[in-house]
Amino acid sequence: MKILLGVSGGIAAYKALELVRLWMKAGHQVQVVMTEGAKQFIAPLSFQALSGQRVRDSLFDLAQEDAMGHIALARWPDVIVLAPASADLLARLRAGMADDLLTTLCLATDKPLVFAPAMNRLMWANAATQENVQLLQSRGWTMLAPESGEQACGEVGAGRLAEPASIVSRVAQIMSHAAEKPNQAWLGKRLLVTAGPTFEDLDPVRFIGNRSSGKMGFAIAQAAADQGAQVVLIAGPVNLPTPKGVERINVRSALAMMTAVQANYAQADVMIGAAAVADYRVEQVAQQKIKKTDDQDRLTLELVKNPDIIAWVAQQSDKPYVVGFAAETQDVVNYAKEKLKRKGLDMICANQVGEGIGFETDTNQLTLITENETVVLELSSKRQQAEALLTFIIEGVKN
Repeated sequence: MKILLGVSGGIAAYKALELVRLWMKAGHQVQVVMTEGAKQFIAPLSFQALSGQRVRDSLFDLAQEDAMGHIALARWPDVIVLAPASADLLARLRAGMADDLLTTLCLATDKPLVFAPAMNRLMWANAATQENVQLLQSRGWTMLAPESGEQACGEVGAGRLAEPASIVSRVAQIMSHAAEKPNQAWLGKRLLVTAGPTFEDLDPVRFIGNRSSGKMGFAIAQAAADQGAQVVLIAGPVNLPTPKGVERINVRSALAMMTAVQANYAQADVMIGAAAVADYRVEQVAQQKIKKTDDQDRLTLELVKNPDIIAWVAQQSDKPYVVGFAAETQDVVNYAKEKLKRKGLDMICANQVGEGIGFETDTNQLTLITENETVVLELSSKRQQAEALLTFIIEGVKN
């Protein structure tokens, strides 16, 4: 395997030397590219001694660029691994910048991209960093999550570079999976997915909403499209890029989502209702902003029940195979089984939410329930949960 290792600035850069050693010992070819910041921590000669290759560090290297060397370098590897990936590098990659050799290579390649972040715990927890990471992952990049522990600055928390042996193992798994025949289990199947929250307007300014990020539904849509399905994604108001190969319909309210589902359900073989649809809406939306007055300490809103979208689909004579979600904070499985029976669903995903799982996170743990079977998935990324769910569904549809 040919590995291009991108090293950015940070004290964790010294661990990249062990990465090179392990890969070379395993018989792989390694080419190292360093940022200017990385060279403040590790001398390029150290990488050259281990890899047997001259380190590349400049986009304007006349000895290499006489034949568009950076383009040739971008085509050379089987995989590009960024370790450590600093907060600055992630921000520049998210923005699509090409202001040094490493970022240019990442833009000029179609090879798998893997990044292992390393930074101070507060930098890692910063909303900007987390948004950058999520966007890169949505573009198909693979993250090797940082570990928790004591950091070089003396603080303790998440942000330590994953151990070199772990990175080497994960990259091998990723490349082994990529080399396998693509899973086309959903080829020719038509899937309708709802995702995200709904917002129920109170007036032109305010609304009732919930904390659903839409990530689970979007992960399902992307995984199904990757497996050959024709996917229609009906999305509530979320800030997520459209999955590749997926037809997206944006809605805001439960009524708008209901209308979109009614127009599309009959063409689907399977419908997965992953959206967190608001149970109630105000009976009458105010035409002007509701004003606060000095003599008014309470505000009473008249709410009416929204239509039950997933139950409506399940009642139709031409319904697809219908999969619902039960997002609960307690007694999750029992509530889900009751919901499965009451709504006449073919299957339901019991979804524990709260305390760092479910809503607004990148991980999830579903329990897949049918009338005759209950399967508990291990905690994993939402993409992995989506793939396990799709496998479970396709087996059920076949049977």
